[in-house]
Amino acid sequence: MIKSVLIFNQLGKPRLVKFYEPLSTAAQQALIRTIHALVSKRPDFLCNFLSTQHHSVSANHHAPDHTHSYTLDPDTRIIYRHYATLYFVFLVDSSESELGILDLIQVFVEALDRVFENVCELDLIFHFDEIHYVLAEIVEAGLVVETNLKDISSAVAEAKRLVKPVQESSRLGIGALRRGFT
Repeated sequence: MIKSVLIFNQLGKPRLVKFYEPLSTAAQQALIRTIHALVSKRPDFLCNFLSTQHHSVSANHHAPDHTHSYTLDPDTRIIYRHYATLYFVFLVDSSESELGILDLIQVFVEALDRVFENVCELDLIFHFDEIHYVLAEIVEAGLVVETNLKDISSAVAEAKRLVKPVQESSRLGIGALRRGFT
């Protein structure tokens, strides 16, 4: 099962965060910091799989009496790919194939490339809703539901087509409302 999907840049700024298991916000932030520290310092020639057996995460709420510790399950694995300035990271349990998840990351990136025509970090920032929609087409509740790029692209295109008229009609409604008050 996929536990979470993270995309962050080289500085550790999260660009997409999706957890499929409930975690407190402080634990999520601490987990992102820990994973960034583990992944970003690895040279590119090393493999893209990390075991979490010896790593714990402590979340601090800026007060000494509110420290929570969250330990990663020993069977959790970090699988990542580094593309340009972005890290695409999947946290999975031992039931998932590392090579299968690596291929899934490739499918996710190719789907984003099809949606945004050569995706970049700014697309992730300004179109976060579309990024989440693409991810939802691929992974749902921690399980892989679709890997066919053609089906993913057509579902996203259909969603864009359905959303666009709603946005245009709502703009007309606001404009009409403004004209009514002036």
